[in-house]
Amino acid sequence: MPILPGAEPLRRDGGDTGVLLCHGFTGSPQSMRPWAEYLADRGLTVSVPLLPGHGTRWQDLAVTGWQDWYATVERELRVLDERCARVVVCGLSMGGGLALRLAARHGARVSGVVVVNPAVTFPRAAGAVLPVGRFLLRSVKGISSDIAKEGAAEVGYQRVPTQAAYGMRALVREVRRDLPRVTQPLLVAHSRTDHVVPPSDSALVLNSVSSTDVTETVLEHSYHVATLDHDAERVFADSYGFIDRVTHAATPGGRLPRQRVGSAADETGGSREGAGQ
Repeated sequence: MPILPGAEPLRRDGGDTGVLLCHGFTGSPQSMRPWAEYLADRGLTVSVPLLPGHGTRWQDLAVTGWQDWYATVERELRVLDERCARVVVCGLSMGGGLALRLAARHGARVSGVVVVNPAVTFPRAAGAVLPVGRFLLRSVKGISSDIAKEGAAEVGYQRVPTQAAYGMRALVREVRRDLPRVTQPLLVAHSRTDHVVPPSDSALVLNSVSSTDVTETVLEHSYHVATLDHDAERVFADSYGFIDRVTHAATPGGRLPRQRVGSAADETGGSREGAGQ
């Protein structure tokens, strides 16, 4: 099946610091490409894999599961680990969940984590009907292109296969269980207004990880796909500064305390399955 224009995976070789960027559910590397190119232009080695079932047609996503998506980013982490002295994992939305699980599962192989509007819960009402509903309804309306910036668009599916949504529901449960195992330096950037993932997901991440070096950035002018929105340059610059700092830290004892950049986000993002667990 041909890959949608712009959805192709991206890899650029650079220095001995590697960055793995994970795209979101029903999205593609297109949403991460400007971020990846920004980091690559500053000498970093970057990789943005295309997750199985993504970047072609929504019917292809229906026959994949979260284990397939995770296996792809895990394999790419191992490739970067062999190539680079240090690796930082980054992710948008579901990609943020994948990045957090990589950090939890691979410990010292991951030097830091950057997540943008990370998805770690699932809408409670939809989650309740999916176990049976996925056999009655093949797909529902898509969630792509939640972007405030006029003229910007995400290459993603206009339909969400319910079977894949069921897999996404299972993935976020796994991610939540793993959050206390995340000890690496962490940067969490989340939009004040997000129509896909509520800010409470970011709050759950911040409250559940065991990291002592944590930075929170509130994005005031972007919606969910912040990497293509008004705050994109801020995300890129902040992440580069974070990556440079954590990968060149002399000792773990040099970690900085938790800090918040921007005003506090509204943590009343609605009822989400697993919120507060």
